[in-house]
This record gives sequence, C-alpha cells and structure tokens, in this order.
Amino acid sequence: MPLSLRIFVITFACLLTLITIRMLVKQKIPAKYSLIWLTISIIILLVGAVPNFVTSISKILGFEVMSNMIIGIILVLMVFITMALTVMIANQKKKTTLLIQELSILQKKVEDLEKK
Repeated sequence: MPLSLRIFVITFACLLTLITIRMLVKQKIPAKYSLIWLTISIIILLVGAVPNFVTSISKILGFEVMSNMIIGIILVLMVFITMALTVMIANQKKKTTLLIQELSILQKKVEDLEKK
C-alpha cells in the first residue's frame, strides 16, 4: 500500500473516531450504536497501520487481491446494518401503533366525560 494511501486511511479513521465521539457527547447517537462506528474506525486504522497483516489474511481466506476482501467485508457489514435498522423500524412501528391506540382510548374517555 503506498504511503499516501496509508496516511489517508489513518487520517480517515481518526476523523471517523472524532466524529463518532462528538456525536456521542452531543447525544445524537446512543452509546450502543457508537460502539459499532468506533469498532469500524479501529478496523480501518489497523488496515492503514498494518496493511501487510490484512494482505496476509486475504491470502489465507483465498482472496487474490486485498481490495476484494475489503469490499466483501463492507458488503457483509452493510447487510447486517440494514437488518438491524429494519428491526429498529419494525419496533418503532409497533410502538407508534400502540401509542395511537392509547391516544384514541384517552380521547374517547375525554369525549365521554365532556358529554356528561
């Protein structure tokens, strides 16, 4: 890996870490989701700092080029992130439906009290 690319990857990992920590401090994301992004930034940092290690792993796993392995890993991560987001959306939909039902019951009770 050329030196300029290594510097870029390390800089990107540090920037991702700082952005994640800042969003965590400002409470824009919960701690459990920030751990995912911090883990990803550490992995990116390791790729930039020790590229020969990643190349060795890609050869052991049968990839001819390290970039193919990285693209494969990114695709798998995107599938898992999409699945996690789908589960969160489904849970939010259930909570919204329950909230609407409770609000409707309360409105009905208020209307009944006003009629009396």
